Amino acid sequence: MEAKAVAKFVRISPRKVGVVLDLIRGKDVKYAEAVLKHTPKAACEPLIKLLKSAMANAENNHDMDVSRLYIAECNATAGPILKRIRPRAQGRAFRINKRTSHITLVLKEQED
Repeated sequence: MEAKAVAKFVRISPRKVGVVLDLIRGKDVKYAEAVLKHTPKAACEPLIKLLKSAMANAENNHDMDVSRLYIAECNATAGPILKRIRPRAQGRAFRINKRTSHITLVLKEQED
């Protein structure tokens, strides 16, 4: 049995989210929550919210034991890119890509 939570259109680059996801992949949920609270990265805030959502899904929808959960899978894929223009010298324009992410978190119960 697995519990899943997805956050779509998060306004942070998938590359930046991936750095934080590598810290918690395969870890216990309590340990992962502590790591996210004490890591000074912008991606930690939406990831804590997503982790709590996945834990609630596991407990309420699938009747899983929260104390035995671990992060089985986690990934961040690219969402749509918000394209913006920045004026440059001599009448030129420079494109700024504001990237978004779709973050997926899958929790499973540990086998004894």
